[in-house]
Amino acid sequence: MTRLSNLYYSEMDTPLGMITLARTKKGLCWLEFNQGESVLHMLERWSRKHFLTDQMQQDDQALQDIRDQLDQYFAGQRKQFDCEIDLIGTPFQKLVWQALLEIPFGEYRSYKDIAQAIGAPKAVRAVGGANNKNNIPIIIPCHRVIGTNGSLVGYGGGLHIKEYLLNLEGTEYKAKKKA
Repeated sequence: MTRLSNLYYSEMDTPLGMITLARTKKGLCWLEFNQGESVLHMLERWSRKHFLTDQMQQDDQALQDIRDQLDQYFAGQRKQFDCEIDLIGTPFQKLVWQALLEIPFGEYRSYKDIAQAIGAPKAVRAVGGANNKNNIPIIIPCHRVIGTNGSLVGYGGGLHIKEYLLNLEGTEYKAKKKA
């Protein structure tokens, strides 16, 4: 589907460092663990690919609601986000992301659990691929998905961030240390 839309972005400081957020008129569509020119260049390329536009505008006010919700989340005052989101992906990816939204705060599931939940029990690797393409981490809680053997596996922001988020949510998850 061809879409033309302005993209509004904002940068904010969090306990994990700076993050960059972006939204369309429909809702939040992008969250990246970093900020600066290189991230804005990535966002511009991503925007052209999905929206056929590179019209980006910094607008903290357009993203103030999600900034506030993220501040509350990191302060331990919010367990669920209620911002509008604009899911941009394949139908399978969107199915996986919807399943991730069903994982309760403070809990985690395996990739196999997610595959079974979406009715595709043999699609464990595809679920991992969809998780990897999640453009709205934290809000769509891909950090709540771990390996079947209980190990932390893959996270775009780094495994230390995944472990931090799981611990922030009270799972007291400790990554298995290599001997």
